[in-house]
Amino acid sequence: MGRLGGEQIPGLYDPAPARLLRNAAVPAQGGVVALDFTAIDFETANSSGASACAVGLARVRDGRVVATAAWLIKPPAGHDHFAPINVGIHGIQSSDVVNAPGWSAQLARLTSFAGADVLVAHNAGFDMSVLRRACAATGDDCPPYRYLCSVQMSRKTYTLDSYRLPLVAAEAGCSPFAHHDALADAVACAEITIDCARRAGVDDVHALAAHLGVRVSQIVAEPAERAVA
Repeated sequence: MGRLGGEQIPGLYDPAPARLLRNAAVPAQGGVVALDFTAIDFETANSSGASACAVGLARVRDGRVVATAAWLIKPPAGHDHFAPINVGIHGIQSSDVVNAPGWSAQLARLTSFAGADVLVAHNAGFDMSVLRRACAATGDDCPPYRYLCSVQMSRKTYTLDSYRLPLVAAEAGCSPFAHHDALADAVACAEITIDCARRAGVDDVHALAAHLGVRVSQIVAEPAERAVA
């Protein structure tokens, strides 16, 4: 097992947000906006986008995080080497995912949790590429999620020297958190998006994107990988 959200969590869904949020960012007090979306963060075993080894999710309803989930993932075969640089970043090792379900099983849990929500991620290009490439590696259909990038929204909302997640989260009023913990990162991303909407005076992710001049994009699946004889 690996550490996500301050708890040792197996590769199965754990529905206890109070425990999962122990190391997650804590939002500042302020006005609430009626905003609905799901924030997502992946960690990978190596430089391959298909090497998903953990995912964190935070569901937002009416401008509040109302549910969270975090799972370990056994990366697809051929993408399952744990590079020391990645392990040094997130602390997840190959031994942590030995008993974790693989991508196909965890993708089903992910889509069940996120439903038809717009996804939001900090540097969304990376996280959406993980979805695409892991699906290509396993032959799963890639869900055609619409998504927003909180880095892009942050650049239009705050004036900072850097738009790394911890710095933006602090500007949004969040408490310090365990960066590169998939759940904590997802919750921080959610709170940044909520703060951007609050400052913009909008209550819908599409209205927020329009107000800030950023694009709501849609995932385009990649061709499935060919099996090696």
